[in-house]
Amino acid sequence: MAVSCMSARRELTVALTGELDHHGAKQVMQELDKRMDWELPRRLSIDMGGVTFMDSSGIAVLLRAHRRMAQLQGSMTVSNVPPQALRVFQAAGLHRVIDFV
Repeated sequence: MAVSCMSARRELTVALTGELDHHGAKQVMQELDKRMDWELPRRLSIDMGGVTFMDSSGIAVLLRAHRRMAQLQGSMTVSNVPPQALRVFQAAGLHRVIDFV
């Protein structure tokens, strides 16, 4: 799992590439924690366009990021979600709490 981060004016953009499974989720969470602690963003954008596979571990990644953004009083969006991953998120009801674009 590759995690690419860019930030400007307290907006953090994260692009994910590869398989978001148990091992990949751990890596993503560590990188997100580190970058959010450092940047203290007001807005987080997660681009999942490069994700080739995702299991339920992806739910934990998004919920953790969403919770952290709430602590920072910021907002979060998730974009370019592959159809397979979108089905997982919808089945879990994440579309009710996270903004998917």
